Amino acid sequence: MPPPYDAHNFLDLLGIEILDEGSENATARMAVSHALIAGTGYLWAPAIITIADALCAFGVSRHWPDDATSFTTVESKANFLSSAKEGEVVVGKASALHLGRTTQVWDATITNETSGRAMAAYRCTQLILYR
Repeated sequence: MPPPYDAHNFLDLLGIEILDEGSENATARMAVSHALIAGTGYLWAPAIITIADALCAFGVSRHWPDDATSFTTVESKANFLSSAKEGEVVVGKASALHLGRTTQVWDATITNETSGRAMAAYRCTQLILYR
């Protein structure tokens, strides 16, 4: 069961569109706007992390055990491979590596849809919480 709050508020602010958050592979896309460009002229790294982390969170919240009440991140890591410029489109996809009762491990890949280049590989470990 998903958390009882609107997890899309921050994503809406960044212009992140969730395409699928209920299947085995959560997916999203984001048009790179001027507001998301860092001083380097490229997409701000926290925007990439936000897409990846949100997709993993949507995934775990759909796949935790029936008696679980929530989850929390205990580790996350990203490897940045390339970036995007204003006007380009970024897509992300998350999938489960491990779906345990105590922990879940999720991977996300972020790709520049415009160029076809891989942008980031992200992995997080979630601790499943119980009453």
